Amino acid sequence: MRASFAEDYNGLILEQIKQMPQGGHYSVSRFAKIRLQSSAHFESGKFFILPSAASPSFCSGATYLVFIRAIEALRARGELHFDYATLEQLIIRDQRDGEGIWGRWNANGPGTARLFHELGLGLNFDDFDQAKPGDFMKIFWSRQVGKSEHGHSTIFLGMENRLGVQCVRYWSSNIPSGYGEKSVPRSKIAYAIFSRLQTPANLVRINSAPFTDTYLASLLRARSSITEAGTKCGL
Repeated sequence: MRASFAEDYNGLILEQIKQMPQGGHYSVSRFAKIRLQSSAHFESGKFFILPSAASPSFCSGATYLVFIRAIEALRARGELHFDYATLEQLIIRDQRDGEGIWGRWNANGPGTARLFHELGLGLNFDDFDQAKPGDFMKIFWSRQVGKSEHGHSTIFLGMENRLGVQCVRYWSSNIPSGYGEKSVPRSKIAYAIFSRLQTPANLVRINSAPFTDTYLASLLRARSSITEAGTKCGL
């Protein structure tokens, strides 16, 4: 699918990355998940996003913090208005894969892209030539999706040439050093789905969506495919 020329918030996403800490270390432990919850504190109708580089972090948590920072920045500018019920849906709790907003984002498979498609938050596509810095990018290191997948939730920063090798630059929480940029040969990426934020006001649709996305919830135990993942994300 080709990217459209609709309004996007890529510049805003990149601004939030600049304000994130650098370094720390990568972990998917229970402790890392608890620290993620505490770094996105919700009080009096506002998110206070204060991640620490000293805390362990992981990829989907890192990209989600940037996402809700962008949402909070738009609210602070008066460009976005949500009722309390919608804001409460953004809170990171102990949601299982596929449950609510965070549970969708954090799920195996195309979690972010599935959320964008389901709520109409923006465009999903898989063409690197259409990608722009600030697009969310789910990397699949192999063609496996679901139970046996090896993936990475990132934010695309651009392409570069390193000693004649085409490389992909991205930001995330990376193994082993945590928050920061990384560059990998394009040939190492088996597949990627890009998600471009265009209509964040549609987050309100979560209130009428099923609590659990059954496709994403199944991917801890079941195998999917690149083709099915693309279909589920509107590609």
